[in-house]
Amino acid sequence: MIAVAALYRFAPVPDRDALRARLLGVAEAEAIKGTLLIADEGVNGTVAGSRAGLDRLVAALRAEPGFADTEVKWSAAATMPFHRLKVRLKREIVTMGEPELDPADVDTYVSPADWNALVDDPGTVVIDTRNAYEVAVGSFAGAVDPGTASFRDFPAWFRAHRDALAGKRVAMFCTGGIRCEKSTALLKREGIDAVFHLRGGILRYLAEVPAADSRWQGECFVFDERVAVGHGLAEGTHALCRGCRMPVSAADRASPLYREGVACPRCHHARTGEQRAGYAERHRQVALAAERGERHVGTCDRG
Repeated sequence: MIAVAALYRFAPVPDRDALRARLLGVAEAEAIKGTLLIADEGVNGTVAGSRAGLDRLVAALRAEPGFADTEVKWSAAATMPFHRLKVRLKREIVTMGEPELDPADVDTYVSPADWNALVDDPGTVVIDTRNAYEVAVGSFAGAVDPGTASFRDFPAWFRAHRDALAGKRVAMFCTGGIRCEKSTALLKREGIDAVFHLRGGILRYLAEVPAADSRWQGECFVFDERVAVGHGLAEGTHALCRGCRMPVSAADRASPLYREGVACPRCHHARTGEQRAGYAERHRQVALAAERGERHVGTCDRG
């Protein structure tokens, strides 16, 4: 099995280039693949490799000033879920487009063990801060779906609904916790006082809360070749459309508009015949590479 580590930490990075060089050196030496994003505000990423190699990478990050408390969500994959290693410098480690926002200004974290009691309370408004295509794969029962296409859209959605949230207790969640940090800081800055978010995100909840006690419905979309995970962080049933890079369910794959490696019901009519022919040829090359025991570039990851 391949170990997978999802991590982030908001902490000042005084020299992004130097930190990139240090982390890249460890990751390359350990044959780690995946993506790490580095910005002035911190580090975010999901990476995969041997558990020993990932432990060394995490130790290197935690040795940096301000990163000692970096939390890691561990899971596993049957095969390498990333095609390459990318360590990139960014303006934000998760892009919201609110440059004056202090992501360290968060309110109350709620552990997975205490989450059910909070969301079961009828006085709590539960908000899924992820994008619409992620919500379609799975979410907590009764959660509000903002219907966003990008996390950049969340501030506008919130401001359009701010009056309805005034005076309410708000509980927010996302995949691993990072988007919640920023959305919580946004709500606090704009006058919502009682804001809570799920510590460690959906991934930690699915890892720690037994399925029999869970309020989660469906699967959790992840940004790698596993596509989605379920309780216990077992790989889910969704696949990835190679035409639009969106998740496709078993029902989607039963549609006559679905062609593996080419298109799905979501994107079929948005692609020209020439594009679909190109995707079909790419899929053929991927299959041929797999027969040779190789991995074709057409299987590149989302990370």
